[in-house]
Amino acid sequence: MKELSVSNLLGIKYLTTEDLHLIFETADQFKEVINRPIKKVPSLRDITIANLFFENSTRTRLSFELAEKRLSADVINFSASSSSVTKGETLVDTVNNILAMKVDIVVMRHPNPGAGVFLSKHVKASIINAGDGAHEHPTQALLDAFSIREKYGDVAGKKIVIVGDIMHSRVALSNIFTLKKLGAEVKVCGPTSLIPKHIESLGVKVEHNLVKALQWCDIANMLRVQHERMEHSYFPSTREYVQQYGINKALLETLTKPITIMHPGPINRGVEITSDVADSEHSIILNQVENGVAIRMAVVYLLASKIKNYEN
Repeated sequence: MKELSVSNLLGIKYLTTEDLHLIFETADQFKEVINRPIKKVPSLRDITIANLFFENSTRTRLSFELAEKRLSADVINFSASSSSVTKGETLVDTVNNILAMKVDIVVMRHPNPGAGVFLSKHVKASIINAGDGAHEHPTQALLDAFSIREKYGDVAGKKIVIVGDIMHSRVALSNIFTLKKLGAEVKVCGPTSLIPKHIESLGVKVEHNLVKALQWCDIANMLRVQHERMEHSYFPSTREYVQQYGINKALLETLTKPITIMHPGPINRGVEITSDVADSEHSIILNQVENGVAIRMAVVYLLASKIKNYEN
């Protein structure tokens, strides 16, 4: 059986194109499994997984937990707000105490960029990055690309624009890495204040005019404005942002071709997209949610397979 080139999923930048295709092919099989009447397989019944979330999360945490349980793994859920971290315990000590309970894989979301990389150098377990600060969110990018592949047959050659708060978005960075590795054309669109300097060095183009960006693209991936990561205001008002960078049904109808709308969630309805867009035939947002379970099943399964091969 093919295997991943890495023992941890710390970021898309550490994966090869072959890794991406292997994850997608594995997810294809699990997508079929989760649509059966009996959605569970015994693949990982000898594997224990700890979900460590040091930041609030709903979709990602539930998606990982469901993926793990679909594979019959034993699952431990950890919330930082009710843990010894609040008493001053270090991250390494916290995780080592959990690993002493014979945990094989740690899924971690952390507010500090690079937390997963740091942890992988200090503990003996496979680490899956479920989001580290404004750095990367690899499984979100994988499920986004998988959703594009599912709709269009291939990602290569597709034109994708990522719209909104690029500066503070780990989703944007992971998506750029993934889409470029798979041969897509990528643009980013948003206010100048929310576009990082030198982002063109990643092989993407910048477009500040939303209508031009939408007219160019096949797919628009809409990001929310991440106010929780901002120390000061990056634009005059939400109303002005909506006028310049919000998508509504009337705007879509002015385009000369239909486009696909994506969103990693949570959606701020009426800001980056209106409800009549989010719930329209243009949207594949709920497909992304379903595909998130299949992608996370694939990632967990492939990393667990490496653990088993190493032990054997």
